[in-house]
Amino acid sequence: MRRRFIRALLGFFLWCVAVLAFADPAPGVATILHDVRPGRGVTRVAWLSEWFTPLAGTPADTRVFIADSGTPGATVFIAGGTHANEIAGILSAVALIEKAIPSTGRLIVIPDINMSASTWTESTKVPSWIRIDTPNGPRFFKYGARYTDPVHQGEPDPDRYQHPKGGEALEGAEARNLNRVYPGMPDGSLTERLAWAVMSLLKTEAVDIAFDLHEAGPESRLANMIVANPKNLDLAALAVISLEMEGIRMKLEPSSEVFHGLSHREWGDETKASAFLIETPNPAQSTEKGNPIEDLQYPLAGRIATHLASIEAILDAWNMDCPPDKRIAFTAFPDWRMVEAVGVGAFLNW
Repeated sequence: MRRRFIRALLGFFLWCVAVLAFADPAPGVATILHDVRPGRGVTRVAWLSEWFTPLAGTPADTRVFIADSGTPGATVFIAGGTHANEIAGILSAVALIEKAIPSTGRLIVIPDINMSASTWTESTKVPSWIRIDTPNGPRFFKYGARYTDPVHQGEPDPDRYQHPKGGEALEGAEARNLNRVYPGMPDGSLTERLAWAVMSLLKTEAVDIAFDLHEAGPESRLANMIVANPKNLDLAALAVISLEMEGIRMKLEPSSEVFHGLSHREWGDETKASAFLIETPNPAQSTEKGNPIEDLQYPLAGRIATHLASIEAILDAWNMDCPPDKRIAFTAFPDWRMVEAVGVGAFLNW
């Protein structure tokens, strides 16, 4: 009983630290908002600015968790929080940081890849924080916004945003949408510099497989979908078949040839990585009355399970046809079936 009390007290203390960081962040300084507690598999915690130093000290700098098995294999990159209100992707990434242990290859995870987007919410009708109960007490995670905070961007939104590679002109706020500005610019806006830093990491670390975890409104055609760069569409197709056999129905779509700036398109085109985006249905993405956590039809646990199952299925497909020294294997990996059954709290550290 005493040990449980001490663990709960420690969890409350860490939450308070996060709240204070959010409540009064110093202008232009990176903050830590998410309560992430690295597991035994993590061998190093870095900052994204290590791959692009001008990002250091900005509100976009964010932690990078590396789990290196020490045995040759594939390097896998997973990003949550591209849109900081897509909470299932964030918590899937956190669960991997806290429980995954690779036995071959490397796992690189950024749970809140747009930290600036985590510092604010676009509506008062969605939660600022969410509570996840664990066997050792509650954990709290920031529910943020879709876009980089306009205060941090460094320049006003344009009347219309058009990607440098061309394509349809979008509303001006899309200039602050990380998933519209890849590959970014080293001397651009904060969002463009963030995208450039991510691309630098993918190239420098020679990432083989890259995942961007998202959510969409339940009525959106993107809900329950895997979007794959055309060069690795075959891996996604094998994964979709495997998921169907497990009772998980995921649609499949290749990256558009004309819609530039998206992670799966630009990551795959500009690096050697096989690039994927995974979407699950978040009720709050379609209406401010939707509950992003406790919706009975689209429960958070089920959405996290879908992310984890999709990642696992794609990695299994990768292993079927890769050279022996490019396999990715795990001694421990969060069991998506158990996550769906008992919730993600059981897979978070005390």
